[in-house]
Amino acid sequence: MEFALGALAAVGATLFTNPIEVLKTRFQLQGELQQRGQYRVHYRNILHAGYVIVKTEGAFGLQKGLVPALGHQILMNGVRLGGFHYLAEEKKLNLKSNGEISFIRTAMIGAATGIASAYSGSPFYLVKVRMQAQATEAIAVGTQHKVSGTADAFTQIWKHEGIAGLWRGANGSVPRLAVASAGQLGTFSLAKEYIATNKYYAIEYGLLNSFLASILGGVVIAGMMNPFDVISTRLYNQGVDAHGRGLIYSSYFDCVSKMWKTEGFRGFYKGIVPGFLRIGPHTMLSLIFWDRLKDLQRKYLSKDLQY
Repeated sequence: MEFALGALAAVGATLFTNPIEVLKTRFQLQGELQQRGQYRVHYRNILHAGYVIVKTEGAFGLQKGLVPALGHQILMNGVRLGGFHYLAEEKKLNLKSNGEISFIRTAMIGAATGIASAYSGSPFYLVKVRMQAQATEAIAVGTQHKVSGTADAFTQIWKHEGIAGLWRGANGSVPRLAVASAGQLGTFSLAKEYIATNKYYAIEYGLLNSFLASILGGVVIAGMMNPFDVISTRLYNQGVDAHGRGLIYSSYFDCVSKMWKTEGFRGFYKGIVPGFLRIGPHTMLSLIFWDRLKDLQRKYLSKDLQY
């Protein structure tokens, strides 16, 4: 049940935020391993990027990769949020001896479930990135993987890279989700407890409680995860040779080194604006949906199980 609640909450959020995810992916791949001024800028800012994509690819261009994005959210957040709920809220492993929430313990649980979710959702994330990067030649950025849809993308990966290819780039997703999940769930849990117990804001299991806590979680996660997000996008999108080896980056640290030498510090924060605009609403919607669904479970399903 915890898996289903976490997955359903994330799916609801993704339907609203996928267009911003497309913009973020394009920005993160624009000028890959090139210094500023040495590449053509197709996307100047988030509004210009949206305009260019709609003009060139149509309105549906902003929903590229939606199917694998939903699949990724089901597997990733089902494990992440479901696992966190079981360990923190049922087993109470995040509590101090006095019953108060420990931020460190909560963050560690968040990181652990984030790592597990990175592997569970990696194949769909791989396909999502490649489909969102795919564009008409006039506005293309990064390696282009010509696929006709989700099934075709999986087929091509299986055919040319084998089953291991489905987890290509997972090593880039692990630190991304470990850091993001630790920051997001740690902040959300602590903020929610504070708001619920503060006499000025106390609304037990209230929508305002979840809303305020999720905003704080979204702000924290956006700043912490962007460098890891850019790295994972680059690793997932690169092409491979006949032996399944990356054509651009040989490893996670090779990616970091090459980016630092050519793009500098700014390169790790490419796509930060759409990233923040996406992760803020996505985090807020996911955590609010998740909290509301848990409330409904407690209110209705728990009663049914008693009879």
